[in-house]
Amino acid sequence: MPKNKGKGGKNRKRGKNEADDEKRELVFKEDGQEYAQVLRMLGNGRCEAMCMDAIKRLCHIRGKMHKKVWIAAGDIILVGLRDYQDDKADVILKYMSDEARLLKAYGELPENTRLNEGVIVDEHDDDAPDDYIEFEDEDIDKI
Repeated sequence: MPKNKGKGGKNRKRGKNEADDEKRELVFKEDGQEYAQVLRMLGNGRCEAMCMDAIKRLCHIRGKMHKKVWIAAGDIILVGLRDYQDDKADVILKYMSDEARLLKAYGELPENTRLNEGVIVDEHDDDAPDDYIEFEDEDIDKI
């Protein structure tokens, strides 16, 4: 029988579930950086984002974040601008939902920015017509 020379199986390759729930310091933008909202994911570690300076940029997710920090459409991210390519940028950081709300409260994000987190969909509208018909007891007896 062969000797096991590996250091573990599939779960070791996945890595530990690091506690990202703990509070981290809020990072503000610096020179050469901009806030952006992800419009759509393109695959291959790239996404299309609308920056807060009203320019749509193709963003590259850096290797440190790739397959560790999941980015979806509607997320608020911090991108590093490129000096030599204005239509491309690099994703530096993804803000969590509470951090994005804090950025909006501090006035860093424009007021018209819509944050997807916390959207409540009301299942039952009082003004909407009902999908069912109520029958009286007499109508049921006829059927």
